Amino acid sequence: MRHRKFGKRLNMGPAHRKAMIRNMLTSLIEHEEIQTTDTRCKILKREFDRLVTLGKKDSVHARRLAATKVFGKDAVQKLFNELAPRYQGRPGGYSRIYKIGQRRGDGAPVSLIRLLPEGEAVPNRARKTPAEPEAPKVEAAPVFASWANNVTI
Repeated sequence: MRHRKFGKRLNMGPAHRKAMIRNMLTSLIEHEEIQTTDTRCKILKREFDRLVTLGKKDSVHARRLAATKVFGKDAVQKLFNELAPRYQGRPGGYSRIYKIGQRRGDGAPVSLIRLLPEGEAVPNRARKTPAEPEAPKVEAAPVFASWANNVTI
């Protein structure tokens, strides 16, 4: 049983999974889009968003943390010098997943993960303010004309 175990296992051991995610993160940073299965895309999106958030801090410590998640100094430099400034005003969601279809060989669902272009507008979601409670409408009780006319006092 996997009670309270976070994350997908992807049918591989932890060392293999970590290396695969690092390779895919490096490829995503270098090429700005990659095509892979849906499950891997979802894992990759979460990890990439964390890396960009680190890149926004731009400190030595943040660079060292990013270097543990990515292969190669070039990828770390591109992350901090090009990608993080691109998303400086954006609060999150730096990549998008597009469903492509199914892989021909085994029928696995395939997606394309792509970085958002520079300058894409952030949707302005206005917060819903609680509306002032309206006074309850009091309606007069209906008067039945036929009953009122037939009463004799």
